[in-house]
Amino acid sequence: MTGGFQDRAGIIAAVAQLPSVDSASMAAARKRDAELTKPAGALARLEGCIEHLAGWQGRAIPQLNAVSILIFAGNHGVTARGVSAYPAEVTVQMVANFERGGAAINQLARLHGAALSVTALDLENPTADFTAAPAMDDAAWLDAINRGVAAVPAQADLVILGEMGIGNTTAAAALAAALYGGDAASWVGPGTGVAGAALAAKLATVDAALSFHGPSLTDPLEALRRVGGRELAALFGALLAARQRRIPVLLDGFVVGAAAAVLARLAPGGLDHCLAGHVSAEPGHRRLLQALNQKPLLDLGMRLGEGSGAAVALGLLKAAVACHAGMATFAEASVSNRA
Repeated sequence: MTGGFQDRAGIIAAVAQLPSVDSASMAAARKRDAELTKPAGALARLEGCIEHLAGWQGRAIPQLNAVSILIFAGNHGVTARGVSAYPAEVTVQMVANFERGGAAINQLARLHGAALSVTALDLENPTADFTAAPAMDDAAWLDAINRGVAAVPAQADLVILGEMGIGNTTAAAALAAALYGGDAASWVGPGTGVAGAALAAKLATVDAALSFHGPSLTDPLEALRRVGGRELAALFGALLAARQRRIPVLLDGFVVGAAAAVLARLAPGGLDHCLAGHVSAEPGHRRLLQALNQKPLLDLGMRLGEGSGAAVALGLLKAAVACHAGMATFAEASVSNRA
């Protein structure tokens, strides 16, 4: 995996050989949880999170000392159709803001001691307007996937995926519709806050893309190439690389979810290594999480992107790990367990 994929066949071969969870580590975590000084199930979903982390990290007591937040940024040709409240140059400006440490995700990464990596994907070359052509040719699509692969550390306790790209909720809506059916109205939301004519343009853009590409969108990888974007392709590559390395992943919002849905459609259980950090205010995100069988950890009405919702949810995972690792067992505390 370190060299990336040479072609589409390599991606398909990797998807066919996804590693499975370490069930022994999950069982060991479950056994320890049953011995801790609390009623069974008292920590509710935190206990399930521990089992998830234990199974993918391969240890009975998981840890979150090495967390990597990976942000991918891309520009989209469809912004010329008036689908966003912000101009395309904001993508470049926000990448600079990330690099200066001025964005929300910088503060959250600092709070949690997480490593933050930002990958700008040929921002000077927006993808094609996908209402009239595929968003990417094969070379650009494969390069973006491999940039995502390369961004994943060889070892990490957890990876958080985020994105930045003016116009990318339009791409995410088109990709979700391609993968799960429905028209633009089923998936399109306000994104950066569009309404009126801009929202109408966004709806028309997605419907036009679905009509133009037609049956070609039934192939998940081809759908990603035709109506996705460079950052969505990179997110897919990172997600696949993390699975190959058995690194658990915390998903962010609608755009990340749409990229993850490609792997879900390619392989049953393709997202078994993932937890959904939150459900965003973008209306299509809730529907998408239901299709992915992912129950979000948080529902705060956030809609910022850049990995921020997942980074907030990281605090919950750290709370779960602290309790699981630090609590005394009944025997250690000389507390009577129930009969």
